[in-house]
Amino acid sequence: MAARSVRRATAAILTGAFALGAAACTNPGPAGGTGGPKDSAVVGIAYEPETLSPLLGYGKDGNSKIFDGLLAFDADMKLRPALAAKLPHISDGGLTYTYTLRDGVTFSDGVPFTAKDVVFTYRTILDPRTNNPSRTELDALKSVEAVGDDTVVFRLKYPYAPFAERTVHAIAPEHVAAKQDVNTGAFTTKPIGTGPYVLTGWSKGEKLTFKANPSYWNGAPAVKKFTMAIIKDDDVRATRLRAGDLDGAILPPNLAAGFAADKGKKTYAAKTYDYRTVTLPTHHPVTGDTAVRRALDIAVDRQAMVDKILEGAGKPAYGPVPTDSPWFARGTERRHDLAGAVKILDEAGWKPGPDGIRVRNGVRASFPLWYLSGDKLRQDHALAYASDAKKAGVEIKTQAGTWEVIEPRMKTDAVLAGGGSPGDPDFDQYLLLKSSLAGDGFNNMAWYDNKTVDKALDEGRRTDDPAKRKAAYDTVQRELVKNPGYTFLTHIDHLYVVNDSWTSGAKGAPLTTQVEPHDHGLAAGPWWNVEAWKPKSTGDTKK
Repeated sequence: MAARSVRRATAAILTGAFALGAAACTNPGPAGGTGGPKDSAVVGIAYEPETLSPLLGYGKDGNSKIFDGLLAFDADMKLRPALAAKLPHISDGGLTYTYTLRDGVTFSDGVPFTAKDVVFTYRTILDPRTNNPSRTELDALKSVEAVGDDTVVFRLKYPYAPFAERTVHAIAPEHVAAKQDVNTGAFTTKPIGTGPYVLTGWSKGEKLTFKANPSYWNGAPAVKKFTMAIIKDDDVRATRLRAGDLDGAILPPNLAAGFAADKGKKTYAAKTYDYRTVTLPTHHPVTGDTAVRRALDIAVDRQAMVDKILEGAGKPAYGPVPTDSPWFARGTERRHDLAGAVKILDEAGWKPGPDGIRVRNGVRASFPLWYLSGDKLRQDHALAYASDAKKAGVEIKTQAGTWEVIEPRMKTDAVLAGGGSPGDPDFDQYLLLKSSLAGDGFNNMAWYDNKTVDKALDEGRRTDDPAKRKAAYDTVQRELVKNPGYTFLTHIDHLYVVNDSWTSGAKGAPLTTQVEPHDHGLAAGPWWNVEAWKPKSTGDTKK
């Protein structure tokens, strides 16, 4: 959910190397109009990972750049072979997945990649002693075995339909990681992988720097050095992009709009599963009341948030599943209905006090709502939500803080959170809503407890029958109407502004974006395939 889970750990990251200002300023290239093709880039991102170890969750959704998975997602989010030579052979009624590995792959230290590295990675993740908050995502996995050096066989406990998508997970080298403490060893910050880039430095809170892997199995990248500047404040990212310190950045809509007239830059909009939501903790006397939850769910004006905060770059959210997904349960849309919200609260005994704020049995309808410092989108969503709630007689006190401040308060205090994962509905809903995961880091932040939802989540992941799965996830979404443990607000498009200096490498084709998860600007963005970028010639670049 929030940017620090696995989700926290994943903040699935990227590539590159170079000292920050230097890459953009000393080697200006075509975008600066003063030089030949450049082979380095610096981009501004909002979040930082907690670890770079796949064993702790980094790279679990693929595209980590330091590492590869057995499979990877292409531009259209379709699975393609990566460390595997081809897509898996599925047998035994969906219980056995057999992968044949690619020949000639080595880790960046020159040691050959083999099946034992795959076995080591998955077995270590499943080990309860490993601090991986996403272990439940591999609940279906019964065993993983190597057959020689070039074949891996996964056996499942039950036919888990999206298992192949789980094998985009980054693979760690046994010869390095097995010799260290999995949770605290040097590998967590100084990783070695098979990916297109090699980490050269990580200055916590400042930047990650990488260089191209010259022996990468799919060809050495043309962008030789890549830096990811960690700039949590949206305004600061925009300022540094305008000053030339950055070659690209993720920005909220209002700040991205400021670059529309800059002919040397392009704006890219990525469709996403990324939502903004308010957690309504069960352990708070106000947010834990179902009537208050239902009232807030229809008091909020989602479309106004899309129009005014996102400037149209998104859509209303009624749950974790976007309305344009085939998994969305039609009829679960909630219209803005302030009168209906007032009626729900009146009937539940929440009566307006002298100042207009409702009270029941001496309890004032008031609660805190935290949002991440420096995140304008979260701040704007929080303020708009509080304004809508006040019209119904509910007082929400918005407060900014770091995750170090917010996390200890999540059991009782509401949080303006984010989440979302493309692909299978199990990926996001299980971690978000399963009652047994309440209090497990950033999983189930609202401590949501609904037995019908628990049962449906288990049914959805334990069958590969499409009709049964659709019915299960429809049930989850309809239960969220009856008892919304979260108020989902918007699904946001991600906007990136990038110097118009590169092509995607395919005969001068423009840069592209994928359908993105919540963890954005890291392994996502127009640089999702930076290893395939080629510099534009001076004549092709806008001045």
